[in-house]
Amino acid sequence: MKKRTKNILITSGIAAAGITVLSTVHRKTSKYFMNLAFDRDEPKKAEKEKKKISSSTKTSDTVTAVLEAAQKLENSPLETVEISGRDGVTLTGHWFYNENAKRVIVAMHGWRSSWSQDFGIIAPFWQDNDCAVLYAEQRGQGASGGDYMGFGLLERYDCLEWINWVNERTGGELPVYLGGISMGATTVLMTGGLELPENVRGIVADCAFTSPRAIWKHVVESNLHLPYGIYSSAANELCKKKIQEDADYSTADALQNCDVPVMFIHGTDDRFVPIEMTYENYKACRSKKRLFVVPGAEHGMSYMLDKEGYEEAVKKFWEDNDK
Repeated sequence: MKKRTKNILITSGIAAAGITVLSTVHRKTSKYFMNLAFDRDEPKKAEKEKKKISSSTKTSDTVTAVLEAAQKLENSPLETVEISGRDGVTLTGHWFYNENAKRVIVAMHGWRSSWSQDFGIIAPFWQDNDCAVLYAEQRGQGASGGDYMGFGLLERYDCLEWINWVNERTGGELPVYLGGISMGATTVLMTGGLELPENVRGIVADCAFTSPRAIWKHVVESNLHLPYGIYSSAANELCKKKIQEDADYSTADALQNCDVPVMFIHGTDDRFVPIEMTYENYKACRSKKRLFVVPGAEHGMSYMLDKEGYEEAVKKFWEDNDK
């Protein structure tokens, strides 16, 4: 064998081995991050990545206020209820009944969060304004069943089941609004693409992302500072394997088929879910819509930063759509 040919073969072999090693590393890394994204039991040593992913710079006072509000909500007069998802998974919710209720809110919390922490701060506003509330515990989290979270792809069907439960409980006579924050906001927007009961009068989505693939790409590139392209194919493959859904399905797809009014809320300083995603959702929405932007608000902090403006906007939304 000629020396030049031998060198080419050796070089090609080394390159092939290198590609194989890189492919294995990329696949393992993709699997790790997808386990962090989906699995109820997060991977060991995930705290470092979660800190990188989180955009929040909440002060200790803010954290204390959120935790105190969560505790107060948990200790309020609530009925814990259970239903079955369409796939048989047991779903847990907490029902706050207001005997003077003018409307019902189905509240969906965010990724690796909880119903009480995400809604404890706003709960008194809902209660003081004659709302009955069903606080859902998202699948794969808290007391609800399921091994995986679905980034809205699965939870949209759970939300529909909760709407049906509310209507059975109340006789379907009250207006129903879907409210969500972060992944819960994506959930309620995706639910808007389904066939909904006539008494669903509106959706309030606070800092929703557009699709699983889009938010993963943003987090990996902007928060973790890694090239998403090399993980993209493996990520979608693992998504389909875990939850049998396509990571490319988006809120924009759902909003093309949405017939109920939608209120979009977002803070300009959100580094976890960029506000551009809400602009994209707003543009895609074919139904009546309005946009409430809070300058300077980080992820999920719009209500705390501009409580008065937030409440005024939501009350106007109810007023316009209750009847």
